Amino acid sequence: MTEAVSGPAIILVRPQLSENIGTAARAMLNNGLTDLRLVAPRPDWLSDRAIAAASGADRVVLGAKIFDTTAEAVADLNRVWATTARNRFMVKPVDTPKSAAQAMRSLDADGQKFGVMFGPERTGLENDDVALADTVVTVPLNPDYSSLNLAQCVLLVAYEWYQAAAPTLPERHMTKGAEPPATKEKLQHFFDHLERELDECGFLRIADKRPVMVRNIRNLFQRAHLTGQEVQTLHGIVHELVTYRHRKGKSHNSED
Repeated sequence: MTEAVSGPAIILVRPQLSENIGTAARAMLNNGLTDLRLVAPRPDWLSDRAIAAASGADRVVLGAKIFDTTAEAVADLNRVWATTARNRFMVKPVDTPKSAAQAMRSLDADGQKFGVMFGPERTGLENDDVALADTVVTVPLNPDYSSLNLAQCVLLVAYEWYQAAAPTLPERHMTKGAEPPATKEKLQHFFDHLERELDECGFLRIADKRPVMVRNIRNLFQRAHLTGQEVQTLHGIVHELVTYRHRKGKSHNSED
């Protein structure tokens, strides 16, 4: 049996039908992928229907990792794609499965971890899920009928990854010695720190605008592909600004 190649984590967010998990696992193993992650699946997701639909890809289903939130599922990844066919009014780069696969191969050669998110069958990913991604993946299909089921979407992405192993791909890699992008967990810690201080100073005071403002701020930093060191620098900047504000406040109080 051929050894499964490395590749993207396949992240199914709030999948609704257990048989769709099975068929997605089958599509994964067809293309050498085994890292299946499920976010908030239904309690009965590991059913006979899932195993039957996997049609021999049982080990992918049985090896699936379960997470309560999307943020937890992507925490260890350096780069994340989100599959969506809708305009989310977010400024994010857009890939096709083919261009995404080429970028993934470069990341894989650099030893980075990456994944692709897929939303619930009926509704797709929510805006807060997409906000966690660096790039959007959209499949170019007939504009009059572009509906895909979950397994079809997984198969398209996984197939392009597998095919991208051809040696004709242009070389694309990070500068020697460069640090890889920060993990999503490190970015999330920075976002929590920044948003806490923005709340404290009143920048996010308008409640009905807060969710959109937070997403826009996160998207701004996501597009930069910050390294771990850069994230630490940003933590330090926020800390110094807060310290200065507190010192300035105390000096004003003492003058009064």
